[in-house]
Amino acid sequence: MNEDDIRLLAYVDETLPAAQRAEVEAAVTASPELADAVESLRASRLPYRETFAAQVIPPVPESLRANLDTLLRAHALRQMPVAQGTPDVATPRESAAPVRVDDAHNLPAANDAPTGRRVRAWWLAAAFAAGVAATAVTLPLLSGVLNKSGVNGGGLMTASAPPPPKSPQGTTWVRAAAEYQQLYARDTIASVHVDDSDTERTVNDIRQNDKLDINVPDLRSQGLTFKRVQRLRWQDRALVQMVYLPETGDPIALCVVRDPRPDQGVAEQKIDRMGVVTWRKGQVGYALIGAPGSVDLKAVANSLAQL
Repeated sequence: MNEDDIRLLAYVDETLPAAQRAEVEAAVTASPELADAVESLRASRLPYRETFAAQVIPPVPESLRANLDTLLRAHALRQMPVAQGTPDVATPRESAAPVRVDDAHNLPAANDAPTGRRVRAWWLAAAFAAGVAATAVTLPLLSGVLNKSGVNGGGLMTASAPPPPKSPQGTTWVRAAAEYQQLYARDTIASVHVDDSDTERTVNDIRQNDKLDINVPDLRSQGLTFKRVQRLRWQDRALVQMVYLPETGDPIALCVVRDPRPDQGVAEQKIDRMGVVTWRKGQVGYALIGAPGSVDLKAVANSLAQL
């Protein structure tokens, strides 16, 4: 039996009917070449879906999708069977349908006639295209929020993205902080060791360089354990982030910026999947940010606003 790549992919993906699966297993057992091909395909099955399931990732831009469609379509044409007597000319298919990014596993495979080894360049091209798409989406998402800089042992991080658009849900710095907080998971903070001297040095730098007279609130009575303080920067002004870990759930952040507008009482809002409570006092703006359900954000904010 001459197994093709599509069938081997279906076998590896465990989507073949039982009868066909038995046939493929018999062919793999009898052919070291097929066994090697199956192992290669299994090794390439990374859990992309599970890895990105919890991430908030924007859709692939239509322009990028169109470019990938063109790339895959051109590659598919190059892999079509070669006409007899014209080894350098590919035989076109009049009814060939456009090749989409999602159809990568349905592209035709080419065989090397003298040896029988299959050429899986199309499969590699599809994997490459998927990597390009993931990179094009993920890198701007990560680097566009905050670009880390190792100053004072990781105590300083600077923003490199253009300011986010204004939103009726809150001020722009609040949205930037909330979008950054969405990247945090409990494991990100749970293993962080609190260095009191480093915390004190960072707070002193903020007071001296950023002219923000801040203190790190003790919120243990609210079920929140302090983990670290960071100096961030947004639109050329300091944005201080103090991170706390609740007894269960994802981290909570208390963010502080200089804000010359009049004082304002505690107000709740939601930005994407994050709960946000904001207030202003003494020309300083505050935002308490966290995933809903971990703690009562408004209750914590009310206690902080009274300090």
